[in-house]
Amino acid sequence: MYKVLLALHILAAVFAVGPLVHAATTASRGLRLGDAAAIKTSSRMCRIYSAASVVVVILGFGLMSATSPYTHEKVADFGDVWIWLSLLLWLVAAALAFFVVVPALDKAAADTTTASSMVGRVAAAGGIVGILFAVIIFLMVYRPGS
Repeated sequence: MYKVLLALHILAAVFAVGPLVHAATTASRGLRLGDAAAIKTSSRMCRIYSAASVVVVILGFGLMSATSPYTHEKVADFGDVWIWLSLLLWLVAAALAFFVVVPALDKAAADTTTASSMVGRVAAAGGIVGILFAVIIFLMVYRPGS
């Protein structure tokens, strides 16, 4: 069961978090161009993939409680630094995407004359989302404290 959960967790991360990071980090391009269709698409992608990233977390919880076939011990515990820190960083990243990037894009899509004023906010929030997920990947691989 461990290998199945690990494969599903990684697949969900690739197909949910990857597009979320891409949409959040490139959303400002549509704002710079004042392209309402591109802005709406970026907003929709951020909304959908922010919600889909919950699947990654749920599968991570399942994986965390599984028994490793290599050590025959439980994979991780909520007390492990890399677990609670990854969860906290995910919450921040998902909240930034859902509550900063998406509303700014929706506002800009409704009135493209305000799009240029949103570029900085969206670019900064999108960049932070990308950095946070990079740190999460580092934590998942390096597992500090364990």
